[in-house]
Amino acid sequence: MAFTITMMSWSIIEYGKPMAANGELGHAMEAVKWGTDYLIKAHPEPYVLYGEVGDGNTDHYCWQRPEDMTTDRHAYKIDPSNPGSDLAGETAAAMAAASIVFRRSNPAYSSELLHHAYQLFDFADKYRGKYDSSITVAQKYYRSVSGYNDELLWAAAWLYQASNNQYYLNYLGKNGDSMGGTGWAMTEFGWDVKYAGVQTLVAKFLMQGKAGMHAPVFERYHQKAEHFMCSLIGKGTRNVQKTPGGLMFRQRWNNMQFVTSASFLATVYSDYLASSRGTLRCAAGNVAPTQLLSFAKSQVDYLLGDNPRGTSYMVGYGNNFPRQVHHRGSSIVSIKVDSKFIACRQGYAAWYTRKASDPNVLTGAVVGGPDAYDNFADERDNYEQTEPATYNNAPLLGILARLGSGNSGYNQLLPEAVPVPKLVVAKPKAEPKAKSTPNSATTSSPISIQQKMTTSWNEKGRTYYRFSIVMTNKSSKTLKDLKLSISKLYGPIWGLTKSGNSYGFPTYLNSLPAGKSLEFVYIHAASPADVSVSSYNLA
Repeated sequence: MAFTITMMSWSIIEYGKPMAANGELGHAMEAVKWGTDYLIKAHPEPYVLYGEVGDGNTDHYCWQRPEDMTTDRHAYKIDPSNPGSDLAGETAAAMAAASIVFRRSNPAYSSELLHHAYQLFDFADKYRGKYDSSITVAQKYYRSVSGYNDELLWAAAWLYQASNNQYYLNYLGKNGDSMGGTGWAMTEFGWDVKYAGVQTLVAKFLMQGKAGMHAPVFERYHQKAEHFMCSLIGKGTRNVQKTPGGLMFRQRWNNMQFVTSASFLATVYSDYLASSRGTLRCAAGNVAPTQLLSFAKSQVDYLLGDNPRGTSYMVGYGNNFPRQVHHRGSSIVSIKVDSKFIACRQGYAAWYTRKASDPNVLTGAVVGGPDAYDNFADERDNYEQTEPATYNNAPLLGILARLGSGNSGYNQLLPEAVPVPKLVVAKPKAEPKAKSTPNSATTSSPISIQQKMTTSWNEKGRTYYRFSIVMTNKSSKTLKDLKLSISKLYGPIWGLTKSGNSYGFPTYLNSLPAGKSLEFVYIHAASPADVSVSSYNLA
């Protein structure tokens, strides 16, 4: 999960501008914040991080909708007595990368994330150990094969990028050789093995002229980054395997995670080289940066259906996509359609073995994909090929934004500056204030949101607040199909209809005429909730 957040954040850091141009930046940032909010809760003390809830054995024993689950929700943590440098390091990287994402649009939240990142790196570095030696229930499912040195370097690289603090640059310089950053010549990159990602970031620092006295060490990182890139395009000394149809192939079980992650590194490295007017130095000769981008495009094209089977491995995209995804919520009838309880083992008999399309389409999910010969069996029990994962999708975010933007047209070696999305939520005040606070960050938006506290009272030692939100259609057209995103809401809400994770018009209203307003209220014992507009139509 932390790796997912890191890669989504890196996608936004590099390609936030084209995302903003297409109106997707706000959605991408909202998805990152969903993850970082959770990671903040999982890090209640400087040297305590919760790494798993529930365990794989009992969870796999059942096939149920999440709403029906009754399996044990035991929480497992790492601490100084039971360390996990790989887990704490990756979470530090995620927090640091996300802090860059929110630096301009939500500086207070950005600072909070960076504070957590500092603490988690200190924890990871000071109390060293593999997380699966402490959270042993994870070994069967997410074993840490590469150890923790790669995550320590990875976290240091992200903390340097987020803070510009020389301590972390020095850490990369002093530990590059001993921790494997300059030694491992990689042909894979993923949630367990980060070396290729570290090498790519350090190569960027070198191209930016930031290496200083560490230039000789950073050059060795750089050489290993180039080894990785050359291996992808078949011009290195040890090249990645490809299927007959041209897909990078690493392993049978969820191969697509390595395809998207490697393609992302190729994409950013292509832009770094182009920005520095450099070329890729391979064993087979010098290569233009555009060849790396062409490789990434070929992999994404294959994933989306340009392959021997004509199959799109993104659920819901194209006409021929996986219909029997190995995913509980997708494969069982929605609780909104049939609320009858489905017991632990009952789901296997009634739904898992069912040779029919999923009742709920898991739109956008990227599944494990084909084998080494481009073969794929769309069957729910074929989990090696039909199971999706968030870390399959995360790197794809950046690649699609880059490919969709044509020529990048801006220097990827300039300081990171993620633009402010057009409908970003203002950070709520630390204490609820009675005065009206506009939640929309832009005056050009056709929808204004005014939030104010109207009253408060004490009950059983807690202070409860009533907030009123007035939403006004400032456009000259009728507002329809409204979807609001409301987070940090810890109490009841009146005046809206909830649908999934979003809120829409109340049942008695299906549109809001020009110039008209809608009021809704909520009560909770906390600061104002975050309210933003996810989508709407003007007709």
